[in-house]
Amino acid sequence: MNKRIKTVVFTGGGTAGHVFPAFSVIDRLQMAGYKVFWIGSNRGIEKKLVGQANICYYGVPSGKFRRYVSLSNVTDLFRIIVGFFAARRILRRERPMLMFSKGGFVSVPPVAAARSLGILTFTHESDVSPGLATRLNIKFGARVLLSYEKTRNYLKKASNRSAMVVGNPVRDSIFSGRVAQGREIAGLKGQDKRALVLVLGGSSGSRELNALIDDILDSILPKAAVVHQRGQGNAGREDISGYISRPFFDEELPHLLAAADLAVARSGAGVVWELAATRTPAIFIPLREGSRGDQVLNAQMADEAGMSVTLEKGADSKDLEWLISNLLSDVSRLREMAAAAAAYTTHRATDCIFELLKEYL
Repeated sequence: MNKRIKTVVFTGGGTAGHVFPAFSVIDRLQMAGYKVFWIGSNRGIEKKLVGQANICYYGVPSGKFRRYVSLSNVTDLFRIIVGFFAARRILRRERPMLMFSKGGFVSVPPVAAARSLGILTFTHESDVSPGLATRLNIKFGARVLLSYEKTRNYLKKASNRSAMVVGNPVRDSIFSGRVAQGREIAGLKGQDKRALVLVLGGSSGSRELNALIDDILDSILPKAAVVHQRGQGNAGREDISGYISRPFFDEELPHLLAAADLAVARSGAGVVWELAATRTPAIFIPLREGSRGDQVLNAQMADEAGMSVTLEKGADSKDLEWLISNLLSDVSRLREMAAAAAAYTTHRATDCIFELLKEYL
């Protein structure tokens, strides 16, 4: 088997949701003897996350695609063009047989470069509605893999015919959490039988979600401990008994997910599927303003499955407090939501994608 046959390149970034789902697929490929490397931006969160996973990483210039008029579109267009040629040089040198894209703006120049070199490319869409990067990657000839059957409604006929629904992969480490360790991280020891509420605002955090939790924290603490992922650069309240906050949870997250009685979270695809994988009932507060509505659709799908409820648009902190208290006091409802989450997803997505890539390799 020559070098080209044994090498697979991954690309994507901008958020943790464009990175973490790929790790379980990479693990399978590496165990099967394939060489893997990643092309991402020089400054994005993917550089840190991929490096921590000990995966070979190459950074290229990257820009953002904006749907509105901005002077930044001019400078970013230049970065995108430079990124295309930088990615092309890397691909010519490493000679991968196949590219797998997890989306995000940074993925488009590498996918275009792969097309120019005749490298077979797959692009995976985590959300119900495909983002602009996925649409552009499809235009560059990438074969699209979907998390939801419903996403077919957003694709053109030609793309729909070749699209495959595989689900959204969840990194293997998420399944390794221990309840006792999660409760210990949260400060719940000995006779402290309070429930555990896990707050997740995504890798970059959520000012809206942080403000809502800060407003009701004193009312929630008598009945539940709260572990709060605030996001980078979002300073908040100091840790007190029953409450801890951090910018980001990494190695602790599987244990916290295993121990959580309830999650309050944004509804990015990665968070939804990780909560489903760990059978964690959820209250979703989707990002609405300044987005294409993908998180709203993700939350709707989870609500319809029965694993979550969504805080209505315009609801305030009192509404959230009532919803948390109501769910924590209804143990049978939480069990039903956990059972619905268990039926939402399994390891199937990772296995399906791995078998598909192996077939083409």
